[in-house]
Amino acid sequence: MIKDRDIIVVGIQAWDIEIGSNCKNIALELSKNNRVLYVNPPMTRAVMQSQSDKETIQKRIRIKNGEEDSLVEIGPNLWNLYPKTIIESINWLPVHLLFKILNKRNAIGYANDIKVASASLDFKNVMIFNDSSMFLGAYLKELLNAELYIYYIRDNLITQDYFKKHGVKLEEKTIKSADLVVSNSTYLRDYAKPFNSNSYYVGQGCDLELFKPNEVAAPADLAKIKGVKIGYIGFLTEMRLNIHLLVEIAKTKTDWQIILVGPEDNAFKDSDLHQLSNVHFLGNKKGDELPAYIKYFDICMNPQEVNALTIGNYPRKIDEYLAMGKPTVATQTPTMEIFKDYVYLGETATDYIQLIEQALKENSPEKQQERIVFAQGHTWENNVKQIDKAIQQLN
Repeated sequence: MIKDRDIIVVGIQAWDIEIGSNCKNIALELSKNNRVLYVNPPMTRAVMQSQSDKETIQKRIRIKNGEEDSLVEIGPNLWNLYPKTIIESINWLPVHLLFKILNKRNAIGYANDIKVASASLDFKNVMIFNDSSMFLGAYLKELLNAELYIYYIRDNLITQDYFKKHGVKLEEKTIKSADLVVSNSTYLRDYAKPFNSNSYYVGQGCDLELFKPNEVAAPADLAKIKGVKIGYIGFLTEMRLNIHLLVEIAKTKTDWQIILVGPEDNAFKDSDLHQLSNVHFLGNKKGDELPAYIKYFDICMNPQEVNALTIGNYPRKIDEYLAMGKPTVATQTPTMEIFKDYVYLGETATDYIQLIEQALKENSPEKQQERIVFAQGHTWENNVKQIDKAIQQLN
């Protein structure tokens, strides 16, 4: 296990983000045996001006003005830094060379804030764990004089418009300069390996303390829905989920109840799913409420849209479903191969219907226990151990 290190964690998600975060979970696990400084992304001038009514932005403005501390202790051996530096929004620039010059200037200001916080904590011989920060993070190894620099990939971000414009070149640079690249899918490891031979698959963690098959009452909005419940939990977005597949399943199996728990993007809000009586949108729920919904699904599913962004994605929710022993049907991707003995994998709506019927018939206490045991291997502790194992490969 990684022990007795001073670790700086940077990335593209702030500590106060409202959704689940691999990076936060890894930072928490690392802090059990190391001192960890978790650094929020700096605020851009454009966001400060356009979102000044939000409490999270107001807090950052107060910190910038010196009205609140920028360095906050959030747990034993764990601190959160709100950078005071305001960076400029430059991703719109069409000329990559100009973007690089200004991006490095942004990075220098960001790094200076980190240096001040690091010095106040008396950090020495630091290890940097960079969660997908391909822009500002591209220069932190040299700017912070890191003893060890790890780049973590958990999504194929350069397929998104925002990242693809300048990120294709900069992520390649970041990967090449890293001492080590780790990823939560074999697909993303294989993407990084041509640029850095020290690229490893380290698996994924799951909050097993939260997702347990405990005795809890069915949530009221779910309890009133009668019939076979086929459920999904997570952000309902056209970018990651196959709306047409869901529509076809619901129209073909009108006796099944399709339960969708989570916030919707506009594509979902405008979809035909809202016109179907056996499709139920239950809205966004707090994280600690989700296990109760999963418990009362007859079948869990992940109707993933397969595209350049998602094909290498590790769906964290699969572990959450399995940790509660639930029969699960999901879309076949390279990453899902590691689940093939415990999850029913298909591609089309016809596949899904056949596999759901099969899963309903085959479900048993024995299979439920097998799923639970498998998921229990996917802890954040084991995830960090695999990162440590990858570090040892460098010696």
